[in-house]
Amino acid sequence: MSAAERYLVLGLRLGKHVDGLVDAYYGPPELQEQVDAEETIEAAQLAADADALLAELDDSWLADQVHGCATYAHVLAGDPISYSDEVEGCYGVRPRRVAESVYEEVHATLDELLPGDGSLFERRQAWRERHRCPGDKTVAVLDDLLPVLRACTSGLVELPDGEELSIEPVRDEPWWAFNYYQGNLRSRVVLNTDIPTSGRDLLRLAGHEVYPGHHTEHALKEQLLLRDQGRIEEGIQLVPTPQAVLSEGIAEAGLDVVLDDAARVEAYAIVRRHGIELADPELAERIAKAFEGLGTVGVDAALMVHEEGASVTEAEAYLEKWSLVTPDQARQSARFITDPTWRAYVITYTAGRELCNAYIGGDPARLRTLLTEHVRIGDLVASV
Repeated sequence: MSAAERYLVLGLRLGKHVDGLVDAYYGPPELQEQVDAEETIEAAQLAADADALLAELDDSWLADQVHGCATYAHVLAGDPISYSDEVEGCYGVRPRRVAESVYEEVHATLDELLPGDGSLFERRQAWRERHRCPGDKTVAVLDDLLPVLRACTSGLVELPDGEELSIEPVRDEPWWAFNYYQGNLRSRVVLNTDIPTSGRDLLRLAGHEVYPGHHTEHALKEQLLLRDQGRIEEGIQLVPTPQAVLSEGIAEAGLDVVLDDAARVEAYAIVRRHGIELADPELAERIAKAFEGLGTVGVDAALMVHEEGASVTEAEAYLEKWSLVTPDQARQSARFITDPTWRAYVITYTAGRELCNAYIGGDPARLRTLLTEHVRIGDLVASV
């Protein structure tokens, strides 16, 4: 077997231990059939297999992915690995606690921006409720927004012929939305309607999950890397690998690169046509930008639970206080950071956004590079 084939088999074998660990597989079908026919291989053996493969690889993008798999396999095997070492081993970035003074400054900024009376939390909730999109309208709004975003994305990079997607509402999930990339240039995007969503949120979600985010990246790389170049290592998407940081970073940073002023106005008009209030788009953008400063609260809460011995209840209180969310929303976030599949993943959003924004630096050509090539996390770190 080639190194790429061994990587695919390793990832598929790990996926038999944890449901959802393999985010997508569209590599050689015979490898999937081989692994499906096997008995589940013990995690300790998979850790040894990953270490052996890693030792044979040159310093490369593929080695980065195998290192993430090796780290996760050792965690599954019960090896004594700290949470921070697990996150760094999987993703190539190390989690750090953020001083609460940083969040106090963000709260002070939001205190100036959010209109109305009452506490900061009450005004935050009133602002969200005022602009909330009813769950039964979300898919229809997304359906109308996507052609606008697709046109903007097509202006940056040529999308492959035949790419397509479907959108479905779901409930009772630990995340807000998810792109199930199915291979063959197709995505199934699901939206958790339990989570309050505004019209502006839907615009960001469409950019994150579809154009120019996850769907765009996966379809482009399937076409350009796997089909055109035969790089079969692109045929698997695994949760505990640096690939995820890049993917979330593209999804977080890409919309602001491709969405020009005219398209933004058109998108806001679509939201309003569905009866969703968007009274002051400029203020909404400033508020949302300020809230990005609270994005690391989830990482802090994960460190509290997994390294500092805090209870889940204490983590929920921390999330509720600093993220300005309801108890239900705090429980939803705590569910994510304690889920066996996702607990380390929480870092990928903020780290990915920071790294990709620094790399792009306002240059659309650099976003095109991220969407079409294997870029290593170390290269992104060097650009910060």
